[in-house]
Amino acid sequence: MYGRNSSWIFFCEEDTSVKVQKLLETLQRYDKSKNYFLGKALYDDESTIIHHYAFAENPSVFKYPDFAAGWALSMPLVKRLANILIKDPPTSDFTIDLKHEIALYIWQKVDGQELTSVPEFCTRSPSSPKAAECATLFINTLPLCGNPVKKEDLFVAVKTCKKFHKDRIPVVKQTWEKEAVHLEYYSDHADPTIPTVDLGIPNVERGHCGKTFAILERFLKSDVSDTHWLVIVDDDTLISLPRLQKLLSCYDFNEAVFLGERYGYGLSARGYNYITGGGGMVFSRRAVKEFIGSKCRCYSNDAPDDMVLGMCASGLGIPVTHSPLFHQARPADYSKDFLAHQVPISFHKHWNIDPVKVYNIWLAPSRSQDWKERKYIKEDL
Repeated sequence: MYGRNSSWIFFCEEDTSVKVQKLLETLQRYDKSKNYFLGKALYDDESTIIHHYAFAENPSVFKYPDFAAGWALSMPLVKRLANILIKDPPTSDFTIDLKHEIALYIWQKVDGQELTSVPEFCTRSPSSPKAAECATLFINTLPLCGNPVKKEDLFVAVKTCKKFHKDRIPVVKQTWEKEAVHLEYYSDHADPTIPTVDLGIPNVERGHCGKTFAILERFLKSDVSDTHWLVIVDDDTLISLPRLQKLLSCYDFNEAVFLGERYGYGLSARGYNYITGGGGMVFSRRAVKEFIGSKCRCYSNDAPDDMVLGMCASGLGIPVTHSPLFHQARPADYSKDFLAHQVPISFHKHWNIDPVKVYNIWLAPSRSQDWKERKYIKEDL
């Protein structure tokens, strides 16, 4: 609840550091009786699928807030939006990037209301020389809540098929495979040179639900029964397993954990959240047991596996836990200022990029310590 006399609603992320007095002083510069949408502005250099190719002719003209820096709405704008939402709720079935979708909804429904960029809303580190200028700061390090999970506690499943054995699998082997102790490739064809495991599920062009549920069942029956975590990725997923090991120190494998980049389907009509598969889906063993122990199954082999798992999780009461460090798309599909304060765990897709170069720039272990000095060089991507 907020007070009846409140002038602003301020939103931020759990890792955002707020200097309350500085924030109040910053907000006082703006007329609280008018419609204001304040934040640190992000923009796209190119139109991107994660934003439904919005503003394709010139995507940089549209600004949206970086949630890590915090953002604010004046109360007149809040009240106007509340009235609009009752009569005209969002109509998109999918929720992919909330910060862009909120800004677009406000722009469309409130007379082209734009985000006002506020320099005091920052994603600088508290130790930055210019931190004193900021009302908000962001601790831009990888979460670490204890000792990283051991390599031996991860079981990695790579979904592939025969037609990609010669182009995608070599990329995995050249990049992140060496960081895994327990890893298997699951295909529609047994190839001993890789090697791959044929699960007996015919390949389909999309969805792959049958294959994913077969992987869940195999994980529970595997010889490595003491592994706490299952990671399922596509054959064109690029991932840093050492960074994932650190992140998982913040979660209890004895609980039902289902982790990755969260999307939403039909949320305005009592839909559900799901972990999008391309960025990687992480399950605790307890979660896998609950999925397989339930009656929830694929309605067809080519059903969308991530969405079916989301429906199952909703029915079973398994939390769908979001981390912004997993990415369903390529680095080029995200705002460079958004990625600048991240230590990413994964990216997805080999389309129109050199995936080995992208891995070496963004995810390779040698980059773990010098990521802050990394330059976003568009031609490298």
